Amino acid sequence: MNTTARMNHIIQPDGKTFILAMDHAANFNILPALKDPKKIVKDIAAAGADAFLSTVGMAEFLTDSFLGKGIIVRIDGGVSFLGDKSKPMQITVKAEDIARMGADAVITMSFPGSKFENDVLSNLTRVAMDCHKWGIPVLAEALPRGFEPAEDSRTPENLTFACRQSVELGADFVKTNYTGDQESFAKLCKTTYKPVVILGGAKKVPVEQLLQEIKDAIEVGGAGVAMGRNIWGHEDPVRYTAAIARLIHENCSVEAAMKEMNVKVVL
Repeated sequence: MNTTARMNHIIQPDGKTFILAMDHAANFNILPALKDPKKIVKDIAAAGADAFLSTVGMAEFLTDSFLGKGIIVRIDGGVSFLGDKSKPMQITVKAEDIARMGADAVITMSFPGSKFENDVLSNLTRVAMDCHKWGIPVLAEALPRGFEPAEDSRTPENLTFACRQSVELGADFVKTNYTGDQESFAKLCKTTYKPVVILGGAKKVPVEQLLQEIKDAIEVGGAGVAMGRNIWGHEDPVRYTAAIARLIHENCSVEAAMKEMNVKVVL
């Protein structure tokens, strides 16, 4: 079954997307920032987000809050920050359940070089084959060595390999780190040959720096951004969302996006 209809609910006609990640609470303690997810989701949806990374719980019970925007459900889980990290994430949701929920896509991990790469990479292909029967696109979170510490984990070369491998294993689009410079990211996007969105990461960074990374990525072929904590953890997530939406879909300057937030630009 063709995945185009559901992909069109996530990737906009200009070929870009702004995905707001709201799936953190399934594995991490992120209170109090997400203590009222219903309000945050609705406010951010109205401010310009195109789609959301969602948990099963949110997709089931906060449907109206998404305001008709795209819903990408986290399909792997079974672990938490309280565990000893001795077991890999498992696929916990079936494609038919995603279809029943009315979601548009799923997201799963792709961790080449990690301790559990055999489990995780095999899961990606099985998920893709299962979901494609229902016309459901698959977003792969492609991170070399996963979250295991290693000096060479997030090099441009390894990021490029992880993204290309993900689409070869069946992913329809990919979420990954920005490589740090436009030349290497342009190569990554061309090599991957399917849409690539950059992630925001766990580390809080200055607004202007994050906007510049998004701008740089889009200029050389990136399809947008999928991030959460830097936005809903901000003191004004609605204005932050509006600024990023303008940057992605109106091709405005970083300076114009900063003015959207009423933040003084540092020259």
